[in-house]
Amino acid sequence: MRFLAGFLIVLVIAAAIVVPQALYTVDETQFVVVTRFGEITGVERFPGLKVKAPFIDTANRLDKRILRIDVPPTSMPDVDNQFLEVDAYVRYRIEEPRKFIERLRNENNARATIQQIVIAALRDEIGRSTQPQIIGGRLIDIQEDRTEVEKLQDASGVETRAAIVARALATANQVVNSTENDFGVTIVDVRIKRADFPEATEENIFTRMRTERSVQAQRLRAEGEQQYRTRVADVDRQVEVISADADKEANQLRGEGEGEAIRVLAEALDQDPEFFAFRRSLEAYAAFLKDNSTLVLPAESELFRFLQAAGGPAPSASIDADAN
Repeated sequence: MRFLAGFLIVLVIAAAIVVPQALYTVDETQFVVVTRFGEITGVERFPGLKVKAPFIDTANRLDKRILRIDVPPTSMPDVDNQFLEVDAYVRYRIEEPRKFIERLRNENNARATIQQIVIAALRDEIGRSTQPQIIGGRLIDIQEDRTEVEKLQDASGVETRAAIVARALATANQVVNSTENDFGVTIVDVRIKRADFPEATEENIFTRMRTERSVQAQRLRAEGEQQYRTRVADVDRQVEVISADADKEANQLRGEGEGEAIRVLAEALDQDPEFFAFRRSLEAYAAFLKDNSTLVLPAESELFRFLQAAGGPAPSASIDADAN
């Protein structure tokens, strides 16, 4: 009885160790390639619970969905030998798991290999393209059924970036599916995310742009200063002309007014000279008596003629202007 219990315990432990090694599952998003000591013994394409030889067989899982590779930014020359920093990505799918394992072994090796192939294809295409074609982006044409169709040329017939990546995609697929390679994969898409000047070249371009803008700003500033001085000189000239004309007209009007005043004064003097003299004397009294000053005049001065004619005593030769 004790022996039977020990046997059952050993059997359970052995099953717990062997069963996980003998059974494995295949997900619907995966391929599983079973290898034995590096040799492929089978490929499982359909999901479910599968069996393999424990301990000696290895289940290599591969993703059957579309996989993405982000290509590191790489400096590439264009047709004018001007370098651009190109940042791209690749999407591929595993079609033949057996060939994939035989040629590439795993996804890490596949990523490095496909990345180098795509970089070479892009470098070749960019080396035959101009900067406007590389940096220009892509064009989309909306059809009558509202579907979007990517155009490979603009309205003037110049190829766009879409044409460059389309040729690079075709070249890369030819390489990965060639007889000497035949990786069992299909590259479904190649895209350029960014194509800019390298940092050193970019700084030189910005410096040149700043210099050009500075020269243009100085030229515009000089033209503006010249226009300012021309307009100021014109305004000053007009001001001088207007001021001269105004002074001329003012002097003319002043002369006419003074002539008219003299004429009116002469007419008034002719009408009653005695009354005019009397009034002028009163104005003279008001002028020197209000300033609190002393005025010394001879007794026979014409200024006191009207005061003496009033019948009072003769005024003294000195009149104190402080008296009210």
